[in-house]
Amino acid sequence: MRYLIAIFSLITLILTSCRADFDFERSNGELRFSKDTVYLDTVFTNIGSSTYTLKVYNKSNKNIAIPKIQLEKGATSKYRLMVDGMPGKQFENVELLAKDSMFIFVEVTAAAIDANPSDFLYTDKILFGEGTGIQKVELVTLIQDAIFIYPQRTPISDTAYDYESINLGTDANGNPVKIKASILSENDPVNGNELLWTNQKPYVIYGYAIVPSNKTLVVNAGARVHFHDQSGIIVAQNGSLHINGTSSTTSTMENEVIFEGDRLEPNFSGVAGQWGTIWLSQGSTNNKISNLTLKNATAGLLITGNDGSNLPTLTLKNTQIYNCSNVGILARTASMKGENIVVSNCGQTSLACTMGGKYDFTHCTFANYWSSPNQNCMVLDDYYETQSGITTVDLQQASFKNCIFYGSSNLSIKLTQKGNVYNYDFKNCLIKFFNPSTQLSSNPLYQFDSLAYSACLVAYNSTQSKPDFKNTAKNDFRIGANSAAKGTANFMYSSGTSDLKNSVRNNPSDIGAYNWITFD
Repeated sequence: MRYLIAIFSLITLILTSCRADFDFERSNGELRFSKDTVYLDTVFTNIGSSTYTLKVYNKSNKNIAIPKIQLEKGATSKYRLMVDGMPGKQFENVELLAKDSMFIFVEVTAAAIDANPSDFLYTDKILFGEGTGIQKVELVTLIQDAIFIYPQRTPISDTAYDYESINLGTDANGNPVKIKASILSENDPVNGNELLWTNQKPYVIYGYAIVPSNKTLVVNAGARVHFHDQSGIIVAQNGSLHINGTSSTTSTMENEVIFEGDRLEPNFSGVAGQWGTIWLSQGSTNNKISNLTLKNATAGLLITGNDGSNLPTLTLKNTQIYNCSNVGILARTASMKGENIVVSNCGQTSLACTMGGKYDFTHCTFANYWSSPNQNCMVLDDYYETQSGITTVDLQQASFKNCIFYGSSNLSIKLTQKGNVYNYDFKNCLIKFFNPSTQLSSNPLYQFDSLAYSACLVAYNSTQSKPDFKNTAKNDFRIGANSAAKGTANFMYSSGTSDLKNSVRNNPSDIGAYNWITFD
């Protein structure tokens, strides 16, 4: 009997203790928050934001119940909350243990018309509690109006759609390869002239925007173009792309054309591979790009073939390409001319001139500090492989004048010759070529004392011919006073030109896309 009484007393004690542990008092304004304002980064009109977090603390010794957690604008609010794993806009009697905390997740989808017309800010508040004990956390989002270009879709069932697409051919098994795409029109019923992109509103591209044959897409100075995942531009045969950016005078790059992904949060500003490519397809012609900054693509520019004329299929000037997951510029049997180009931080190589072609680059900086030991700055070859073997294509010209090739890997350039016509030359270039095992010393393509390398500076180790870049982590490839590139260019290729910052080149001029500066 005494044994049963002891057990009953123990159970009573445990139950009494549990009730004490989980008694909840009404919250009365004593909550603490990780921030007093949640700033949700800029979003495009009617496009959902990322998820943001707010941490709520109960720093008292009491278990509390928050009578209400709600959005001040109620059911009409464009914000969405998740509290204790439950989505909604109002929650009642939310319990929080003593010395404990919880996360509240916040998202928003709003249109520009919902925002304040003077500053395009959309705001609301999260209210905690009732009556005189209400506490508030502000919510603020900048809503940016935009022009959306996307493939049309046709419902084929209650849950499935057939999207507008183009056929790129067939795969190895003979199956058609299709991609979601929309053909740009001069008379689109919603967007009007889709072949003229201005700086009035940003453009958001879903799928691939197709420049049709015999048409030209003109992109005006100051235009901002954002590409969704697996999106880009394709210029068709006999079509053209003209990007007409101009030099900017402020850090806002007001006259530069900027191509990037559609994730506007700061955490995505340097994430590679967010979208596809700008593809100048076989037979596209008279493509001209000036003052473009392109970043975070898979392959920045893809140029396949040429238009068959003696003029470059692509003329590229004052252009920066960064953070591409594969290649910055991938040219295949292309014909292109480039001046004042910076390409860096690409998963495989910054510049790939492949399958022969004709190339002429002056005052360019091809760098690569991707976190891999196998990447390089430039690849040059004259062949392609199929199941039936190797086919060579004439490398008619590959000329590099006053250019820098430098990065984190030992070899900045990779040259491969399979055919008989392989014309290349480097004049007054700075080239990193650490070759500790000397396995390439006898390769005829790397004889730096030959006519193919005229007045070049070759960095054979970490102390020789350093470029003295300002900040490679931030893609700032301006050179400093201690750069080996300072004053060592051939002015014959510099005379009458300006650098990427629109600063006139003087004699003696500097190798690369920039004149040297004194670092702060």
